[in-house]
Amino acid sequence: MDRVGPEYLQMRLRESTAEELIELVGSHLAELDPIALRQLFRNPYLSRQVIELLLAERRLLAFHEVRKELARHPQTPEVRALRFVSGLFWRDLLELTNDTRTRPRLRRAAERHLVDRIPGLGAGEKVAIARRAGPLLVSQLRHDHEPRVVGALLENPRLTEGSLMPLVSSETAKPEVLVLVARHPKWGTRYSIRISLARNRRTPAQTTLSILPLLKKLDLKGIEQDRRMNMAVRRRAAVLLGRTPP
Repeated sequence: MDRVGPEYLQMRLRESTAEELIELVGSHLAELDPIALRQLFRNPYLSRQVIELLLAERRLLAFHEVRKELARHPQTPEVRALRFVSGLFWRDLLELTNDTRTRPRLRRAAERHLVDRIPGLGAGEKVAIARRAGPLLVSQLRHDHEPRVVGALLENPRLTEGSLMPLVSSETAKPEVLVLVARHPKWGTRYSIRISLARNRRTPAQTTLSILPLLKKLDLKGIEQDRRMNMAVRRRAAVLLGRTPP
């Protein structure tokens, strides 16, 4: 096939049928670049046969954008797609973990690679991940020492009460992080979260004192009798129970 202009080639790559794509890509393989391939990957008729042509072209595999598109495309053999996943940027990995169209094995691999990358990321990058993190990433980020990261995690719609409990019960949690949870309009009103915060000696006394009037008598009794608790907290619990403070 004769050489054609880049705009025309891009249009053909985007709009051709499955049969036309095989001939088009085979004839213009040497002319393809990431810009043209972006249109190709938008074509719903992109087939396994065309994917195989791309995989055999080492020049194209040198481009990160091409590897990313091949990793996520359903026609790419899973074994090859998994090899590309490990070399993707953290934003690409996050996108894969949240794309329900991605094959389950690839989503899990992307999430594992992202978990491994988290210790080397900056606070701003972890904040971006925390807002969209799935279960495995949540378990990694909930104990982050940067309050901004936990604050972003609290806004994540995929965060559950069960996945938050290890944080509010942790004896190594930062007090300012526990205050964030206590003040949160959604999580701070959950009774199980409140009682865990009240029982946690890492929770600042002032925050615990504000929670006590919201607790049931049985839970107040447990706090009042717990000699490990702050004395001001124990005394306030006793007063709320109508008892003489210890």
